[in-house]
Amino acid sequence: MTGSILVVDDEKGQREILQAILTREGYRVTTVPGGKEAMSKLDEEEFDLLLTDLKMQGMSGMELMEQALAANQRQCVVIMTAHGTVDSAVEAMKKGAFDYLEKPIEREDLLLTLQRAFEHIGLLRENQVLQRKLAETMTVPNMIGEHPKIREVFRVINKIAPTTSTVLVYGESGTGKELVARAIHDGSPRKEKPFFAINCAAIPDTLIESELFGHEKGSFTGAGSREIGIFEAANGGTVFLDEIGEMNVGMQAKLLRAIQEKEIRRVGGKVNVPVDVRIISATNKDLEAEIKRGQFREDLFYRLNVIRISLPPLRERGSDIAALADFFVRKYSSAAGIPLKGIAKPALKLLLNYSWPGNVRQLESVIERGVLMTESDYIEPEDLPVEIHEDGTPAARLPFEFPAEGISIETLERDLIVKAMDRAGWVISKAAPLLGMSYKTLQYRLEKFGIEKP
Repeated sequence: MTGSILVVDDEKGQREILQAILTREGYRVTTVPGGKEAMSKLDEEEFDLLLTDLKMQGMSGMELMEQALAANQRQCVVIMTAHGTVDSAVEAMKKGAFDYLEKPIEREDLLLTLQRAFEHIGLLRENQVLQRKLAETMTVPNMIGEHPKIREVFRVINKIAPTTSTVLVYGESGTGKELVARAIHDGSPRKEKPFFAINCAAIPDTLIESELFGHEKGSFTGAGSREIGIFEAANGGTVFLDEIGEMNVGMQAKLLRAIQEKEIRRVGGKVNVPVDVRIISATNKDLEAEIKRGQFREDLFYRLNVIRISLPPLRERGSDIAALADFFVRKYSSAAGIPLKGIAKPALKLLLNYSWPGNVRQLESVIERGVLMTESDYIEPEDLPVEIHEDGTPAARLPFEFPAEGISIETLERDLIVKAMDRAGWVISKAAPLLGMSYKTLQYRLEKFGIEKP
């Protein structure tokens, strides 16, 4: 048997006997003569099990157990008690002791009790690990998916939600950045406090400071009364700043100060107001590139980018498209009172082959339309908008099948130019826009290929 035991007994002979028996059994044993010495040892290192006498000079075994459990509620404690004080030992078990041993201690009783105690310790540790793993793989409310990329997002959310760290969420439009922010808030100790979301791209530069920090009466035209901003309203809670990359550099400096100093100043105000908010921000821009262009402050980026979560676009989530589509069918058929059975296989194939530039938001919109348009029990291909029928990949947009023998780019370009010129009545200025070229570029290509009006 292995494991560490701290033996506490004010009788030297008893300590020596216990040390000899337990060491022979493979335990790592440390002995001390009293409660104060035991607490000093527990401060220095961890012991799997605390084996203590109940009646001792100075601090009693009961007091020692209470202090040890207050410092570490998972500490396993076994009490040793003299005959006649069994009632006290039972009281100790009510207060958290694992078991008790009655003196004089029989070797077999001692080893059997410790074996059970260590089995209990092992189960507690296994449970802790399983609970942690379960927490890391739990799904996130209102977010659906089994693809490894989205499961990794769920794992990170569940891991960092209980912390106070600022979070930066990267993702294309429509991938669910606000859902991530809400999930982090709901999984945090701040969940009972307010959650405010603000889209930095939707508010004019002249108003965003007032929106975030509030303003005093008369601070600008139309400010007829004092108004508190989102930071004050969300005190103790979470503020989600969507499209943070659109915030102007001047406002970025004020946001940085608010994060660093944990206080804001209302527009037109002279007093600093302390605020306690957790910042979660989101962007679909490459902020490192914006920093190089001078459009985003590097110091603010490092403040916001403590934890980074990258949301995968829907096109990279494979079978999640089908699961999400089914969810939206149930949602909108129930809302509309239309008893649909699902999506027909040909329609589902179109959904799976589409590239989804608008991500989950676009899929939701397409399914809502399909539910309202369908005239059967299933959403059929004709119930889907025209863009879904035209696969989003560039290859699928070609108006011909790629020949097995290959093609000549130069021949293809020449034929396209001839066709455009023919369409435009051989007027260069009209043909150039059809090919996405300037007048000069098309003129150069005509000369290069020796193309002349027939």
